[in-house]
Amino acid sequence: MPITNKLILGIESSCDESAIAIVENGRKIITSQIESQINLHEKYGGVVPEIASRYHVQAITDLLETALSTSNINPASLSAIACTQGPGLIGTLLVGLNTAKALSFAWNKPLLGVNHLYAHICSCLLESNLEPPFLALLISGGHTELRLFESYTKSQLIGESLDDAIGEAFDKIARILSLKYPGGPELENLAKSGDLNYVKFPVAKVSNYDFSFSGLKTNIYRYCEKNPQYDAASVAACAQSALTQALLTKTLKAINDFKANKLVVCGGVSANNFIRQQFLNNIQIPINFPNLNFCTDNAAMIASAAYFNPQPITYNATVFSRSEQLA
Repeated sequence: MPITNKLILGIESSCDESAIAIVENGRKIITSQIESQINLHEKYGGVVPEIASRYHVQAITDLLETALSTSNINPASLSAIACTQGPGLIGTLLVGLNTAKALSFAWNKPLLGVNHLYAHICSCLLESNLEPPFLALLISGGHTELRLFESYTKSQLIGESLDDAIGEAFDKIARILSLKYPGGPELENLAKSGDLNYVKFPVAKVSNYDFSFSGLKTNIYRYCEKNPQYDAASVAACAQSALTQALLTKTLKAINDFKANKLVVCGGVSANNFIRQQFLNNIQIPINFPNLNFCTDNAAMIASAAYFNPQPITYNATVFSRSEQLA
C-alpha cells in the first residue's frame, strides 16, 4: 500500500530533460519545473550523452531552487527524495542520483529509486482518480510496450517492439523526409496537410501483442528513393497512419483478449494528436492520456511513481537496471 499524506520531491535526468517536482500523495502537483535540451542537440540530429550530462549539472540546482521558492515548501516537510534509477543514459542518470543522494543526506530524508518506464504510467495518475486494474500502452522515444496492471505494484508485460521503438520510427522517417530533430512533432505537423490515400504502407504482422516498425521505415525509404518527386506531406500522413494502425491493432487485440475495461496511453509519443484521435475514435473503453505537459520526461511522474511503488535505494547505489520489469 502507498504511504499517505506525503510530499515527495522528484528528480528526472534520464535523457535530455532536467526536471524537479514536488507531488502530494502521488497525484497533486505542487510544483513542476522542466528544462529541455532540444535546442542543444538539434544540430546533431539526436541526443549527445556527454552534452546532456554536462547540461544537467548546470541546470539541476537552479531548478531545485525554483521549485522550492515557487512552492513555498520547506525541505523539512518533505517525506522523501526520489530520482530516476533507470533506464536512461548512465551519465545523465548519475547527475540525478547524486543530487538525490546529497539532498537525502543533507535533509535526512529517505532516498527512493524509480523505474523510468513505470513513472510514465504514473503520469496518467497525476491530477486524476485513475486506479488499476488497467491495460497500459507505453509509447516513447526508446520504448513501446503493452502491459497489464493488476495493481500499483504488480504488472505483466504482454507485448513490446521487436526492433525500433515507435518514437525512433517517427524520428527515422522524419529524417528520410529531411525534417529537423526532434522528428516526431515535425512529422505530425507536416502530415496535417497530407493526403491519407496517397500511398498505403504495410503494417508488420508479428505474433501476439508485439510490434515491429523497422520494416515500415525501410519501406518508406525505398518508396522515397524510387519516387524522388514524392509529396512529403502525404508520405508523412500515410506513414503516421500506418504507425498508428500498428498500435491500434495490437491494443484492440489485448483489450478483447484480456477483457480490459480501462486503457492508459502514455509516453512522449502519446502527445501526438492524430494518435489520440484515432484511439478515441476506435476504442470503446475509457482511455486515459497524460496532460500534454507530462507526456515527455518530467519529475512529477517520478515523484508519483515513488509514492505508489516506493523502492528505497542506498547511498552507494551506482548500478542502473536496464530490465523491462517495472514492479
